[in-house]
Amino acid sequence: MNRPRLSQPAERLVLSPLPELPGVSYVMPVLNEEGFLAQAVHTVLAQEYAGSKELVLALGPSTDATNAIAQQLADEDPRVTLVANPARDIPAGLNLAIAHSRHPIIVRVDAHSELTPDYTTRAVEALRQVGAANVGGVMRAAGSGPVQRAIARCYNSPFGLGGGAYHGDGVAGPAESAYLGVFRRDAVDAVGDYDPEILRGEDWELCLRFRQAGYLVWFEPALGVTYWPRASLGNLSRQFFATGAWRAVLVRRYGRANPWRFFAPGTLVIGLTVSAAALALLATGVVPWASAWPVLLAPLGAYAAGITVATAKIPDQRGARDRVLTAATLMTMHLSWGSGFLRGIVFGARSVVDRSRIR
Repeated sequence: MNRPRLSQPAERLVLSPLPELPGVSYVMPVLNEEGFLAQAVHTVLAQEYAGSKELVLALGPSTDATNAIAQQLADEDPRVTLVANPARDIPAGLNLAIAHSRHPIIVRVDAHSELTPDYTTRAVEALRQVGAANVGGVMRAAGSGPVQRAIARCYNSPFGLGGGAYHGDGVAGPAESAYLGVFRRDAVDAVGDYDPEILRGEDWELCLRFRQAGYLVWFEPALGVTYWPRASLGNLSRQFFATGAWRAVLVRRYGRANPWRFFAPGTLVIGLTVSAAALALLATGVVPWASAWPVLLAPLGAYAAGITVATAKIPDQRGARDRVLTAATLMTMHLSWGSGFLRGIVFGARSVVDRSRIR
């Protein structure tokens, strides 16, 4: 499905007032999450919100005990509903869960995320106060081992991901996108569900349609979500390569609606490739050092200096091992994302799938 490019609205659309305690439907796509699902579901069901609540789990074809755990959770609590997601993809699962839900507020949740107890209450208050179609908060990554902690440190640093307000502690206000998101169902009905053809970056694409239809997307830093990232550099690389490739699809589709920062990692990869080629030519004597060729080493030198500075500035590191892991994580993020982006720009991303959680 090719969605048309959208023009900027002439004025902001106003949604109907919310009741004091609207019912809330949590929607969660799930695949191979046996180690995280129960805790994620418990944080949802334990939300300190007085309105009606339900949780719809869209179950992909997991190869571990995830679906059995989900069935046990549903048997224990009637607020939990299960729906099959044979396509496995996140947008398809979200759409199925939304279709099987019933309340006017939709809260996207993730099996690797844990909500603060007051998350829903604060989000609904923000929706009511500012008239937003979608509200999101701060994603704070956490880790349990040396590598996952390094990945979490880089997630939480502007040197790792940068850009989106939800990676930091910014001030409340209109936003480009929202992490996970708490939506008005009537706004989703107006602009359409998640695009099933966008397998990564689906949140940003939906928020773009909200904004270009005239709805408000709002960042509320009082909302906190703990996110447990990939636990190995190999899985992180696969995740970020796929993310970069699908971001390129959004660039190809929406053009100038994409912020400039999306182009930075791809530009970095091109610069480092040029530097590597120049270094090889210089080291083998094909071209002389006493020439203009060494100027092509500038991207490599600048990036090495940048990684050194970033590694020194990122907090919560203990000793040389943590610093080495931090540097390795930053480079994995940047180069995997940038390589995926270039792949997506040239060839598209149809065959690119994030298999970092697929066994």
